[in-house]
Amino acid sequence: MLLNSFNNKPAYWKLNNDALYGLQYFEAEDGLKPVAVYVYGKFNSQVKLYSSENKQADSTSSNAYCSFSSNNDTIEFRYAISYISPEQARKNFEEELKNISLEKLATQGKAAWAKVLDQIQVEGGSKEQKESFYTALYRCYERMVNITEDGKYYSGYDNKIHEDKRPFYVDDWVWDTHLALHPLRTILQPQIEEDMLQSYVRMYQQSGWMPTFPVLYGDHACMNGFHSSISILDAWNKGLHNFDIQSAYEGMRKNSLSATKLPWENGPATVLDSFYYRHGYFPALHPGEREPYNFVNSFEKRQAVAVTLGGSYDDWATAQLAKELNKTNDYDLLIKRSENYKNLWNSDKKFFMPKDSAGNWIDIDPAWDGSEGGRDYYDENNGWTYMWQVQHNIPSLVNLMGGKSSFEKRLDELFRADLGREKKLFWVKFTDATGLIGQYSAGNEPSFFIPYLYNYTDAPWKTQECIRVLLHTYFSNNIFGIPGDEDGGGMSAFIVFSSLGFYPVTPGKPIYTIGSPLFTKAKIHLYNGKTFTIIANHSSEKNKYIQSAKLNGKLLNSPFFDHKDIVSGGTLEFEMGDKPNKNWSN
Repeated sequence: MLLNSFNNKPAYWKLNNDALYGLQYFEAEDGLKPVAVYVYGKFNSQVKLYSSENKQADSTSSNAYCSFSSNNDTIEFRYAISYISPEQARKNFEEELKNISLEKLATQGKAAWAKVLDQIQVEGGSKEQKESFYTALYRCYERMVNITEDGKYYSGYDNKIHEDKRPFYVDDWVWDTHLALHPLRTILQPQIEEDMLQSYVRMYQQSGWMPTFPVLYGDHACMNGFHSSISILDAWNKGLHNFDIQSAYEGMRKNSLSATKLPWENGPATVLDSFYYRHGYFPALHPGEREPYNFVNSFEKRQAVAVTLGGSYDDWATAQLAKELNKTNDYDLLIKRSENYKNLWNSDKKFFMPKDSAGNWIDIDPAWDGSEGGRDYYDENNGWTYMWQVQHNIPSLVNLMGGKSSFEKRLDELFRADLGREKKLFWVKFTDATGLIGQYSAGNEPSFFIPYLYNYTDAPWKTQECIRVLLHTYFSNNIFGIPGDEDGGGMSAFIVFSSLGFYPVTPGKPIYTIGSPLFTKAKIHLYNGKTFTIIANHSSEKNKYIQSAKLNGKLLNSPFFDHKDIVSGGTLEFEMGDKPNKNWSN
């Protein structure tokens, strides 16, 4: 058995009587400290430890190997880790592994997974659809991760050990997970979601900033936006109040008013952010223009349109919470800034387009221009995807596009538009724009809500049709079943919601919009002991269109319902058919 170093950081392996102790460091990005990982373990056999120079290592070696004198057919090694100390690693071992068999551990693991997977029970549908659904639900529990050890935890946000009565969670890719995974958890595990949001608060208190991509060693500067603000508002508006909302708001406000919006950067505002505050959009460079500021990431660029649109949504979330907390001046400032997206709407091209610092439009091809992934102006996707990124005010976006009819036609164009070049060339530049239908990218998180936008037109049947096509084509139970980066449950939560037949199109608002349920019956067993049941009579691969709907026995002629309808328990019932009922919800 080889025992190596994970990296060039200080490390050791040592044998003390019959116990193996180890230390490795988990690497951190520049500016943050690596995290010590202590190991304690035992073998089921007598063991000798040798250094890499073949010398018996009774003390310490960073690279070593083990020799066993036992005739056992199977060598078993049990170990535990700690981010706190070697003593805590040993304590974790003794509490969790010392007197338990592998079989019992497996039984406990199966029981734990059965508990969370059985929280949603489905009937009907095909075997393949159930496999896809439950696999997706399983992946929704990948993140966040509770790193508390006996009421203590090491925090990479101030590099200290803390005691806390609440668990401390890390590892969250908020740019991805705020869209569907956090909203799903408000339904399935609201108490754990509250603990996670309280962890956000602790991160702010310890580091001075509300996190963007909170990982083990601190806040990972990744993507763009402060979407933890959206998750906090979403939970609050759904009745999840067991976290320090005053401190949470303080952190949200500081991020909105004082932090840089630059992609893949953390820290205080720059001159580009000051420009944003004054002019209401993030300034972009013309094609070929050299970047004058060395603090702009050389690969990620400015992402000027994406930053403006994401900032508008984040400021809206902070404004809504300011209103809740009677912060009138903050609300007035931030609600105005939540309309900054309008400053980049080009009514001639019907895209959100970049402007330079003089206020002039930059004439680009929004389907192609910009560096890799369109990052000069967009992020991982082109202007077709970012055309829709006004989740917080969809009626306003409808008006910008000229009303419901024009909005519907523009959606049709999205799903039919040609790439303008060979697909392989498109994918060389837009590597994340996978799962393509026209210019729609099913395999990247910013696209997930877009098919549900037909519900804001007079053709919600197109949402029903589109969702079924997506689930069948790109989220089936074969090797093509995940068309892009899964991102720690971000994509899986889309599958879970869409298979059940509804989706949180605007996190921050306690409202869901209806798609096309796969299963004839689904029961969601809630934390409060109640059950929310979704019945889709005659649902099948062919019968994907809603003919009529009832909520708790009353006719529902709208593709929207409230979060309180779920948590109060009850029944949402559909009659499904093989042809669209174009009068439903009109």
